Amino acid sequence: MKNLLILLVSLWASTAWADPAADPSGLWNTFDKEGTVQSTVEVRIEEGKLYATILSLQNQPEENPLCEKCKGDLYGKPVIGMEVINGLSLKKSIWQSGTVFDPETGGSYKAKVWLEGGALMVRGYLGFVYQTKSWQRVP
Repeated sequence: MKNLLILLVSLWASTAWADPAADPSGLWNTFDKEGTVQSTVEVRIEEGKLYATILSLQNQPEENPLCEKCKGDLYGKPVIGMEVINGLSLKKSIWQSGTVFDPETGGSYKAKVWLEGGALMVRGYLGFVYQTKSWQRVP
C-alpha cells in the first residue's frame, strides 16, 4: 500500500508540474503586415531555454538575403540560420527573460513568448513600448 501511494504521488507530481500547453517546440510560420507568410522558424527547447532559428524565407527577392541592417558579427550574414529567439526561460506558462531579434531592423529586444489559442505569441519590448506578433504552427 505504501509503495502504491508513493507511485501515485510521483505520477501526480510529474503531471502537475509539466505543462504540455507551454511547449512551443516545432515549426512555425511568421507573417508580414499583410498576413502573408514571411518565414518558417524552428522553435526548440535546449537545457530549459527557448530558442528559434529561421529555416526558410518566402516572397524574398533573393533566396537567402544577407542581413544588411544587422550590427557587429551578424552584419552581412545570411538571414536563414539566424537565431531570432534566444535564451527564454519558462515562468508560469510564459517564456521570458531572453531576447528576440528582428533581422529586418537589426534590432534585439527583450522578449516574452506564450501559446494562445493555438498561436505562438511573440512580444518584443523596447522600454515600455512593445509589439506582439502571432505565429502559426506549420501544419
